[in-house]
Amino acid sequence: MPDVGGAALGAVFGELLQAVVVASVKAWMFKSLLKQLNSTLESVTPIVKEIEKLNRDLDRPRHETDKFIRKLEQGEQLVRKCSTIRLNCFKRIFYAYKLQKLDTSIASFFQVDMVAQHSRDTKETLVKVNEMHSIFKRPDGKENASGFKPFKIIGACSVPDPPQIVPGLDVQLEELKMDLLKKGMQVVVVSAPGGSGKTTLVKKLCKDDKVKGKFQNNIFFVTVSKTPNVKVIVQKIFKHKDCEVPELLTDEDAFNELGRLLNQIQSEPILLVLDDVWSGSESMVQNLKFQLPDYKILVTSRFVFPQFGPGHNLKPLNEEDSMTLFNHSAMLPDGTLYIPDQNLAYQVLCEVCSYKHAHMYLSSIVRACKGSPLALTVVGRSLCGQPEEVWQIRVKEWTQDATIFYSNTDLLVPLQSSLDALDNKIKECYMDLGSFPEDQRIPVTALIDMWMELYKLVEGRYAIANLNDLSNRNLVNLVVTRNTASHNGCYNDHFVMQHDLLRDLIIHQNMLEPIEKRKRLFIEISGNNFPEWWLEQTLHPVNARLLSISTDETFSSSWYDIKAPLVEVVVLTIQTKKYTLPNFMEMMDKMNVLIVTNNGFFLAELSNLQILGSLSNLKRIRLERVSIPSFDMTTIQMKNLLKISLVLCNVGEVFRNSTFHVSDAFPNLKEMDIDYCNDLDELPDGVCDIVSLNKLSITNCHKLTQLPEGIGKLVNLEALRLASCAELEALPDTIGNLSNLNFLDISECPSIKELPKQIGELCSLKTLSMRGCSSCELPASIMNLKKLEVVRCDEETAFNWEQFEALLTNLKVEEVKEDPDLNWLHN
Repeated sequence: MPDVGGAALGAVFGELLQAVVVASVKAWMFKSLLKQLNSTLESVTPIVKEIEKLNRDLDRPRHETDKFIRKLEQGEQLVRKCSTIRLNCFKRIFYAYKLQKLDTSIASFFQVDMVAQHSRDTKETLVKVNEMHSIFKRPDGKENASGFKPFKIIGACSVPDPPQIVPGLDVQLEELKMDLLKKGMQVVVVSAPGGSGKTTLVKKLCKDDKVKGKFQNNIFFVTVSKTPNVKVIVQKIFKHKDCEVPELLTDEDAFNELGRLLNQIQSEPILLVLDDVWSGSESMVQNLKFQLPDYKILVTSRFVFPQFGPGHNLKPLNEEDSMTLFNHSAMLPDGTLYIPDQNLAYQVLCEVCSYKHAHMYLSSIVRACKGSPLALTVVGRSLCGQPEEVWQIRVKEWTQDATIFYSNTDLLVPLQSSLDALDNKIKECYMDLGSFPEDQRIPVTALIDMWMELYKLVEGRYAIANLNDLSNRNLVNLVVTRNTASHNGCYNDHFVMQHDLLRDLIIHQNMLEPIEKRKRLFIEISGNNFPEWWLEQTLHPVNARLLSISTDETFSSSWYDIKAPLVEVVVLTIQTKKYTLPNFMEMMDKMNVLIVTNNGFFLAELSNLQILGSLSNLKRIRLERVSIPSFDMTTIQMKNLLKISLVLCNVGEVFRNSTFHVSDAFPNLKEMDIDYCNDLDELPDGVCDIVSLNKLSITNCHKLTQLPEGIGKLVNLEALRLASCAELEALPDTIGNLSNLNFLDISECPSIKELPKQIGELCSLKTLSMRGCSSCELPASIMNLKKLEVVRCDEETAFNWEQFEALLTNLKVEEVKEDPDLNWLHN
């Protein structure tokens, strides 16, 4: 038993832990719950020690942990009481529920309360750093006008956090740790079928105290995937170490540069984690081996690589661990597990449930999942809170013969059933996710564009509802990278992640139909090797509505024609530095959505853009991480284009082109979204002539200093977002002409020192978001905003609104605390 010791918190914590150990022997009917509680306590023991030490060092007040200490004291009494419970069924249920709640509340304290305290401490540290910065300010004045340094992302290869519950991995973890820490074996391989917990095991290993103690800050976690990009992997490692990122021309350059970097830090142990390595990438792993004294490579793969040694093969979970994981996945928010029973339909805990029907349901479902962690998680989530009839149907489906996804495994049978259980509308949306590469975050805005046109959705919120449905079934993970003010229909910081196994399921389902009958064509081109059916299809057109083409970094943009007259959505995923749009798109008369995403490390220069002028039905364009060169755009006119999104693009060259008239090219545009376009220093005046525009979003464009005076001509504008434009100095006086504007966001625009007095003329304004604008002065005309309902801001800015909040009867000032989530950066 770990000895916490120390001051009050540590002492009480240690007494609870000792009580749990004793009760685990006496209270056999609560054995599993006490085992889980003991695991939770032991996992947070190092944190408790650190809290005690830091509180002493920093002279923190003890009242911050008093409430938690009382909870621990109550928990000790509860655990000791459990040792006295014998055959009383109702008391067993009652105390089992109490134990579950205790475990949840302890975990919650460290996941919520401690995170909040950590956030406060971080901000206090930042204040101190800023104070020091003001003292030691550079004399050369090389700062932004606002005093802000450019935002820089670090930790590009950081280890993601493992799931909260990871049963059945303790033995494998110790064996893997032993191999990793001993001398001799340089490459250690963990192999198992998809969804078996390989990545989870490695994440947990990298968070182990002994592993972190040895490798310190030299643990690099990179996802390799089916088509590895060695140059991007190496560039991420350089970025992680905050070194200058080299431009690499070949894979050989990448290996050489990485070798030089690792040689510079060879005095310290190094661990390189290569997650999801596919068959055929053995030579890449071999080339990443360097003759360094304490350098290890840890590989996870669905395949076995005997040339690197025997490796570690993960086994399916046993029945007990499977039940634990399933229970956790199917658990309701209040910590209970709903197990339907034909005669007694109420909530009981699995720990004490001995009813015939409940046991039958659980045993059948767990057996059907075949010990697959992913299957248990997905199925558990899909059955959470469902009525008995749904459980009965699922049990019947999963115990009958079904099509096996791979000939050598039946792990995907429950997942296939979960997919089939979707109604047609949601299933169609889910199948579209195969358009995007594995191991990549999918922008929610791209899915909204796709689904609104494919399924004729009236508003984007219907697409969000579909995503939430898929997320609730655990078929996708929704990631919000910045949890700030209410989005008000803006989802630029929302992403979707899908597991490789589930994407494989989509691809497999799609391949069951012949090429010419498929609704979707998912095409991956390696080099210039087109699939055979493409070269043979000239006589037989395909009938797909969605065309997705992924090309690698060696693709030359030499296209063969394809006849696909029914295509409505084209998704192009690229990696080359130069990319030419295919001419065959010119013949796609029904095409109304184009999505181009560059997953290479450097921006891709996009050419042949003039072809878009021939697509008369094109309604939505989304470009990400591309450079748009200056060219003659006078011939381009897209009368039906409703929305254009430019994300992380270079657009300055074409916007400054005198021959490019935005209003002529897009006369009926409704939405324009410009995000993270760092070369945008001014908005073209022509944008102000697009009177049809009702949503304009310019965010994270740090070189933008001003808006054109003509913005007042956008009389139909309803939403204006200017968030995180650090150099934007003011809003133009003509903004008062925007009589239909109901939403304005100037959050994190610190250079705006005052709002124009014309702001009071925004007669339709309902929501104003201005987080991070505490130095912005508010004019007296604010009193004229009679329809203003919500101001979202930080605590400092809220102080400026106190005098107006009392006078504007409909106004509510909401203080919003930013909660950035950077765990997705490793992708």
